[in-house]
Amino acid sequence: MTDLVIVESPTKAKTIQKFLGGKKYKILSSFGHVRDLPKSKLGVDVEKDFEPQYVIPTKARKVITELKKASKAAENTILATDQDREGESISWHLMQALNLENPKRIVFHEITKTAIDEALAHPGKIDMNLVNAQQARRVLDRLVGYKLSPFLWKKVSKGLSAGRVQSVAVKLVVEKEEEIKKFIAVEYWEVLALLKKADKEFEAHLTKKDGKPVDKLEVKTKVEADEILKGLENATYIIEKVEKKETKKNPLPPFTTSTLQQSAANKFGYSAKMTMSLAQKLYEEGHITYHRTDSLNLSQSSLDGAKKFITQSFGENYSNVKHYKAGKGAQEAHEAIRPTFADRTPESLKADLDGPRWKVYNLIWQRFLASQMVPALFDSTAVEISAGNYAFGANGQILKFDGFLKVYPMKFSETEMPKLTEKETVELVSVTPSQHFTEPPARYNEASLIKALEKHGIGRPSTYAPTLSTVQARNYIAKNEQKRFYPTEMGTIVNKVLIENFPQIVDIDFTAKMEKELDEIAEGKDTWRKTVKDFYVPFEANLKEKYEEVKKANTDIATDKICPKCQKPMIEKLGRFGRFYACTGFPECKHTESLVKIEGSAKPITLEIVCPKCGKGKMAAKRTKRGKIFYGCDQYPACDMATWDKPINEFCPTCKSILVQTMKGLVKCSSKECDFKREGETKIEK
Repeated sequence: MTDLVIVESPTKAKTIQKFLGGKKYKILSSFGHVRDLPKSKLGVDVEKDFEPQYVIPTKARKVITELKKASKAAENTILATDQDREGESISWHLMQALNLENPKRIVFHEITKTAIDEALAHPGKIDMNLVNAQQARRVLDRLVGYKLSPFLWKKVSKGLSAGRVQSVAVKLVVEKEEEIKKFIAVEYWEVLALLKKADKEFEAHLTKKDGKPVDKLEVKTKVEADEILKGLENATYIIEKVEKKETKKNPLPPFTTSTLQQSAANKFGYSAKMTMSLAQKLYEEGHITYHRTDSLNLSQSSLDGAKKFITQSFGENYSNVKHYKAGKGAQEAHEAIRPTFADRTPESLKADLDGPRWKVYNLIWQRFLASQMVPALFDSTAVEISAGNYAFGANGQILKFDGFLKVYPMKFSETEMPKLTEKETVELVSVTPSQHFTEPPARYNEASLIKALEKHGIGRPSTYAPTLSTVQARNYIAKNEQKRFYPTEMGTIVNKVLIENFPQIVDIDFTAKMEKELDEIAEGKDTWRKTVKDFYVPFEANLKEKYEEVKKANTDIATDKICPKCQKPMIEKLGRFGRFYACTGFPECKHTESLVKIEGSAKPITLEIVCPKCGKGKMAAKRTKRGKIFYGCDQYPACDMATWDKPINEFCPTCKSILVQTMKGLVKCSSKECDFKREGETKIEK
């Protein structure tokens, strides 16, 4: 008889089928989750020890029917979902939905024949500790979302949502904005000397006065800078010390989920969600190892493969087998993100991978190979120069041996110094003071916000991308033209309400502590029901008090505008998607108008959503010749992506196409071939 192997996605099933050809195995996909909490109600019975009330979503019913039929006909049913908590949870839900008794459970970090054969030879059981950790996260997030959101509807505005981890991300962005607003620039002056020996010029910066170091901000005014220039008049510039040494630039460790997201954001401008979508495809196609990981561990076979490839391609002097240690709490049983085979070069896959996928694969391949190569070597020179009562410093460096830079290019500067000897005099070409001002702290971008979340212990590898995507979709934070995050007016108000009334929800330390408790559940050190109860009891009591105490926030702004329908005054109201004009005659008069005007000849308003078709442009709001709003790629005519409904920064769980929202608030898949829909959204204002 045939054994049935169930995985999450059709792509993964297709890849595994190549390795398990023949009649012994049948590979089918669950198309993601097959059970979830209902969307129409809380779905958690708080009176019965927080028992979840799971249902099979409509979209999964047909799949479940097919899987049940296949399972009954199979000798064994083998669950081969991903090896993290979410994957373990999907396997458990499959077991429940298919009424399986003790199904075999296999896991593998890479989709290769060797890994799959090894997993099949040593099947295990579903790890209920991992399942319970995922259940705890799901139940906690549901309780916060479904209990706190109605409070925000009543006290701020209809249609708002609150999330446990998402609220902390918004808080970080709001706090950064407050830092920027409070920032006061400080003036300072830098004094640079342009010196010359023979025909070679070099720059030196002021470092000391009367033998004491000069701090960067010490010279505060032009008057002070001019005094230094006066003190340098007729000074002789003498080389006091020349220090030459060899310096190293070490390679970076292989990628984890967060560092991959950061690098892809910095190098390509990809969102965390886009990077994870591309990495998911690469993993399912068998090109890379599992992409949701915080481990830096590397298998011995991968180390051996890297050493062989590096030695054969570049020479033995480039190879340096190295083991990396991850931070505290990382799952060392997992691996870092790496190519499945070191000798599968990016060039060899150019015909098989589209542009964005190839870029991510190339990045992963380069980083992994570089991690197993020797450091780059530089010849560095540090020079101290005296000039009367002052001293200057100059530095230079030249690349001596490229090492890991051979495969992983990184920015570095080369400055060649003339040959200098101690006690010799050099010629002064000019000495110049330059005015500077301290810069305000930079807003977060995708990379730095993920780095901050990881630093504070907020979320885990699987949560960074959906967290950033969700807070943008809710219009709590947005991106400017420099792709930096700033809080929207609504995000700032919601953050203020949560800080004042539910401080634990947005407390960084509390949220990080909750993550550690989830880790303890995964390790079997705690129970998920106790963890949920410890959080919920005080939260529910506080929520009940706040319903009575807190008054509704007044965000309305009076205007001179008159309603064209009933002639009553109109006001600016704050809605989920920003401000809009509304008639004061509501509910008798429901007339509203957008504050944003998109003129036919004006520049399209960019949504900061990467075009799902070309992956290069951004989706933008435009008008037809008749004035109707539609959404299209800003790279038109090079890309003809267009839709009448507004795209949101989320992707279809069924077919991975971008989701759109209709004027009536219905969220659906943009693909005409897919029937995915999601009810219960708030009507949008265009």
